[in-house]
Amino acid sequence: MPFFSLSSATALGWVAWSRGANYGVEDEIGPEIYLGHLKQFMIKEIKEATNNFDRRNILGQGGFGIVYKGRLRDGTIVAVKRMKDCFSVCGDDQFHTEVEVISLIVHRNLLRLTGFCITDTERLLVYPFMPNGTVSSKLQEYVGGKPTLDWTRRRKIALGAARGLVYLHEQCDPKIIHRDIKASNVLLDEYFEAVVADFGLVKLLDHGESHAVTAVRGTMGRIPPEYLMTGQTSEKTDVYGFGFLLIELITGRKTMELHEDEYQEGGILDWAKELLEGNKLRSFVDSRLRDNYVIAELEEMVKIALLCTMYNPDQRPSMAEIAGMLQESDGSVVEKWETLKDAERSKPSTPEFMLSSPVNFASDECNSIQLEAVELSGPR
Repeated sequence: MPFFSLSSATALGWVAWSRGANYGVEDEIGPEIYLGHLKQFMIKEIKEATNNFDRRNILGQGGFGIVYKGRLRDGTIVAVKRMKDCFSVCGDDQFHTEVEVISLIVHRNLLRLTGFCITDTERLLVYPFMPNGTVSSKLQEYVGGKPTLDWTRRRKIALGAARGLVYLHEQCDPKIIHRDIKASNVLLDEYFEAVVADFGLVKLLDHGESHAVTAVRGTMGRIPPEYLMTGQTSEKTDVYGFGFLLIELITGRKTMELHEDEYQEGGILDWAKELLEGNKLRSFVDSRLRDNYVIAELEEMVKIALLCTMYNPDQRPSMAEIAGMLQESDGSVVEKWETLKDAERSKPSTPEFMLSSPVNFASDECNSIQLEAVELSGPR
């Protein structure tokens, strides 16, 4: 499988970045600086496009910025992320990560970066505008009394997001770990194609490495046990988050709603497994679909979600396997589920990943786990 190498491209990007780093707020003219295919916008252009960051143009906000809708001089509609705390270590890291890395990857199911703007007081990222917003918001929308995202569209979204993650994990060198997969970080283009977004927390990992140890960051309730307890992150971190994305698509519930106390003791995953084994998944699927779904496909998707969220990361499938399961009903889901469905009941009291030294959560000022809110990041 061909790889897209980030190392040499990133090195070239640093040259362009250093050339553009000295332009300040008052610079209204100057050379256009390109990082690969990226354009450096002047602050005047961004203010003009967003009507001076008018609150009426706000599309959303999250842990590291506010996103505005804007119109460039040529009529192009864009989304502008205005980074907050951009001069803290954490905020500056987010900005550099998105500009230097994500600008260099191109895939239909990954949000590309159009350009950036850097001044003495601002860090701004410019993206293509996604007319259908986030999966999270679209799951709540009705048209003609029916949910906008019907069952067919939900399956299409799942497959598209999976393909984007396969690209990050297997076709980039080094591989890229997203670390915050959820419905509010998946956008929808005009054709309702899934576009994975929000790359501020990505971690690069050499293909020879099984995992990396980092400060824990992400969304509470979506952080896998090995990452939460030891700081070990790998592509299986994204697989775990993808499992919860599937649950959001199945149930129509938002991230925070999945962790309310309405479910029986053991949480949403145990409840899903209980309903699956009792052939009662109609109680689990979004009632607004009104039985307009294929029960066999529902069962498969629930099984895939449960496989993705296995306690032991080694037992979770790869994103390539998941994409294959979603694309073709060839019996592989049933086979893998029958093999592993009882693994949770027999999991070791001290799994292998727990033998590593626990992570020091207090060592990183960007450590999101210290935040009180359950929703630690949103669509940005």
